[in-house]
Amino acid sequence: MSRTLTRRWHDFALARPTWSQLIIFSALNVGMTVLQLVMMPLVRIWLGTTTLEDVTFRALPLGDYFIFDYPAGPIPEGGGGLSYFLAVQITLAVAQILNFFAQRNITFKSNSNPWWAAFWYLIAFVVITFGAAALQGLYKGPIYSLFITSWGMGAAGEATADAVTMLINALISCAVFFPIFKLIFRREDAVVVVPAREYSIVS
Repeated sequence: MSRTLTRRWHDFALARPTWSQLIIFSALNVGMTVLQLVMMPLVRIWLGTTTLEDVTFRALPLGDYFIFDYPAGPIPEGGGGLSYFLAVQITLAVAQILNFFAQRNITFKSNSNPWWAAFWYLIAFVVITFGAAALQGLYKGPIYSLFITSWGMGAAGEATADAVTMLINALISCAVFFPIFKLIFRREDAVVVVPAREYSIVS
């Protein structure tokens, strides 16, 4: 049975390489999302032992709007401060580093220059992080208020809101990263050198 499935998958991958890559890409992203869902509350608990929650973090203003906007104080009254910002960024960084190697070696089986790929991956990660942060400023507050205050879930609501915001971040990353990976994780065909034959002239 397993051999049949393996053969069918191999045939499918040969016939539909992009679709097979998309399936593997999605499966790996699900794993990375689960990792983030586990890590996020643990990192927040760890940073909760510090005073970073009382430090406001705002960066990259666009008029009166900040792309990174984390007012001091516990959520939902505040924005989680520097503690929440670091929790999000640490979780994303760990997941994306693991994702880089997994996608390069498993999904795309790339044999291109890893340093060049890492360079473009880093640029893509920074751009997507900024974009996701800008969007998060629009939905983070309402989501936490809904679960913690409106639905009265307290600590469970905060954990649920953590999961929901992380899932939204993961979906944004998935939608943007796949076409970027197709570009930077190329597989270059090996060049086969055929030795020249020696011919002798018989007189």
